[in-house]
Amino acid sequence: MCRHLVCLGPERTVASAVTQGGHSLARQAWAPEQMRGGGTINADGFGACWWAAGGVPGVGQHRTTLPIWSDPALGRAVAGDGDGVEAGGGGAAGDGTPAVRGTLEQIRATAILAAVRSATPGMAVSAQACAPFTDGRWAFSHNGVIRGWPDTVAGLADAIPAAEVMRGEAATDSVFLWQLFRARITAGMDAADAAASLVRDVEERAPGSRLNLLATDGGRVVATAWRHSLWVLDAPDELWIASEPITDVGWAEVDDGVLVDARVGRVQSEPIPIAANTR
Repeated sequence: MCRHLVCLGPERTVASAVTQGGHSLARQAWAPEQMRGGGTINADGFGACWWAAGGVPGVGQHRTTLPIWSDPALGRAVAGDGDGVEAGGGGAAGDGTPAVRGTLEQIRATAILAAVRSATPGMAVSAQACAPFTDGRWAFSHNGVIRGWPDTVAGLADAIPAAEVMRGEAATDSVFLWQLFRARITAGMDAADAAASLVRDVEERAPGSRLNLLATDGGRVVATAWRHSLWVLDAPDELWIASEPITDVGWAEVDDGVLVDARVGRVQSEPIPIAANTR
């Protein structure tokens, strides 16, 4: 059911954000420790987006169906990870998308969101189904599953313009959650309120869903812990939020049922309000 992370702070390469630490995101792809019964490996794709250093406008993005340890865009950064499997050579990065070896070793950014995917059985395996999803400002990832998808939450689609539904990147619960989140913030809802209300609305219709949402605009991060693990590293000049801690020091676990609203130097958390009989 995927692993994801976001980091804000001093500029770093995209590759370093997903490979640094003894329990990096790259390692979590093949040796996760806190999946809570939601699978054993995250090999159905990898994606990253970034806000480049130097004031470059917009959000850069890379997604592939290759497992992270085989993605040529990471080049030497993942050599020796993935139980000794080195990154592939140049060529296609899944779904025929050209990849230049080592691209993500060259791109420097001050904000990075990345995810490795374990596809829910029956859902599409494509680069377009891999998080993060972006719209030019916000980026979004989902770690979990909507129970009874799609029937249980079909009524929520009424809040999304029909054309947006038809333009959905893939027929998955994660893409649907992204469309709902985007519709709410586009309508003027605060991002934290949008995430909390989305968890509430889905849980009420599909009890038992796993709804760890992670969204950022490059300066602010909103995340939910809902039946999956979530950790925060709040340092003076940087912020990390991840499914699992990538190092042994400084991380704090987020309690289940909590929303995190954070920037570098400021982390706030509060329970997600929801009817007691839905938990």
